[in-house]
Amino acid sequence: MGGGLALHRKTRTPQADFLVIGSGVAGLRAAIELSRQGRVLMLTKGHPLESSSSYAQGGVAVAMSEEDDVAVHLTDTLTAGHGLCRPEAVRVLVEEGPDRIQELIGWGAQFDKIGGKFAFAKEAAHSRSRILRARGDATGNEMVRVLMAEARRHKEIQRLDHHFTVDLVITDGTCTGALVLDEASRTRTVIPASAVLLTTGGAGQVYARTTNPPSATGDGIAMALRAGAVLEDMEFVQFHPTALYLPSSPPFLLSEAIRGEGGRLRNIKGELFMHRYHAGGPLAPRDIVARAIWSEMASTRSRHVYLDVTHLSATFIKRRFPTIYSTCLRYDIDITEEWIPVSPSAHYLMGGVWTDTSGATSLPGLFAAGEVACSGVHGANRLASNSLLEGLVFGARSALAAISFASQSRRPAPPLLSARDLDAGPLCVLNDAEKLRSSLRRLMWGKVGLVRTGDSLAAATAQLSRWERIVARPFSTRRDLEVKNMIGVARCITTAALWRENSVGAHYRADFPEAKRSGWRQHSRLEREDLLMASERDTIPRSQAGSRRLKGLAE
Repeated sequence: MGGGLALHRKTRTPQADFLVIGSGVAGLRAAIELSRQGRVLMLTKGHPLESSSSYAQGGVAVAMSEEDDVAVHLTDTLTAGHGLCRPEAVRVLVEEGPDRIQELIGWGAQFDKIGGKFAFAKEAAHSRSRILRARGDATGNEMVRVLMAEARRHKEIQRLDHHFTVDLVITDGTCTGALVLDEASRTRTVIPASAVLLTTGGAGQVYARTTNPPSATGDGIAMALRAGAVLEDMEFVQFHPTALYLPSSPPFLLSEAIRGEGGRLRNIKGELFMHRYHAGGPLAPRDIVARAIWSEMASTRSRHVYLDVTHLSATFIKRRFPTIYSTCLRYDIDITEEWIPVSPSAHYLMGGVWTDTSGATSLPGLFAAGEVACSGVHGANRLASNSLLEGLVFGARSALAAISFASQSRRPAPPLLSARDLDAGPLCVLNDAEKLRSSLRRLMWGKVGLVRTGDSLAAATAQLSRWERIVARPFSTRRDLEVKNMIGVARCITTAALWRENSVGAHYRADFPEAKRSGWRQHSRLEREDLLMASERDTIPRSQAGSRRLKGLAE
């Protein structure tokens, strides 16, 4: 993809037919597809390798082994989603997945093999061994490497790194571009396009403990909401059961594949405990394992439990999990000899910007793929290792839909706006941004985390409403804009969680533990007006929330 555009920023606006915001697996695959029909500009805040895709360890799930079948993969995904997946979206994922992986292999992807055949692994809630991996536990990194190399071969793809997308540009109800901040010069530019694709990833940074990189601040979700797009299923936040717990280190993901290879969970007393919670033991679905760990931590008054692999061969561990082994060793933990302290961390957002199976959002001209989108494939709980496959499949599909939209649209070119045209007043600086960011993350972890109640959610909603008023201004720096977006996304998660008065998948209400109360199959849907109305009240009465836009659409 070269070194980006050579621009005279004060005199020239970057030109593109298609804008791709984000540079993970979904964004790269979309850009490759789009480049066959026009000029593509990829916008990335910070460095392009900061995406969650690059950090994905466990693998990519795909029905390609001799013992597997797409119908079985479909059933496993629907089961993990607890009845809230959209079946047609899951069918697209599992049926098109093998072709996308074969395509990636053709571009040079090197997945691990044993005896000349792909080494398919098994993870929790999968009934077959279908997890392809690369270099043991560096699958996402390998996929990004290959996609970047392929993208560089397409001259129509150019890139602007260290450019933060502030907001989408809407002209007569259609998305026609984006307002972009150059992080170095702090200049702002409006970049027009025939279609815009959001591939900005998730929002794990709204929680105090998360496996997500620092860049996962929910920017795409926040800007889509402000532009008028519909969000869906925002209450469903997946907490990974096993992230490294050390007071002096950030949470580091310990792949579910470790338990798939025989890793055991022990409480602070050294007792095996998962058999008391689920017949699958340590291979139970993620939401169950995470809450079981949470329960053990509470009953033993501990901040963590242990993941034990000391009974496995040291040689096997070093070969199978080289990244995890070396990372833990840097923190003076030899996982071949010592139990690993772990606790749950926010990991993946199943909800996001609503899309159809082609990646089109409710806003004409705007498309989305990957974790920023709610395509319907994950339902209430993502099946392990389906996310990288989703990025490939729906990255390609959203690009095809964007091409079709651009070719069919006969609209005249919108007037070329300047950043000044879009600013609602002078740019501001957010006082104590780091303090506010930290307070937000602690609030979400304590009141909108693994176990929720109506009281905790109402308290969080009230505080978030107060913070929203503080950040309801245009800001001049990436850091301030990220805090604004984080507060907006946190408000959406909390509002949807308060509306869903039942427990299903990753969403657990201690005051409503039943899974199948009346209306449980409905999906929460949020629009900008919902939160504007709510901010006038500070909290949303549940009866009103259920009767207005936060009403579900039954499958």
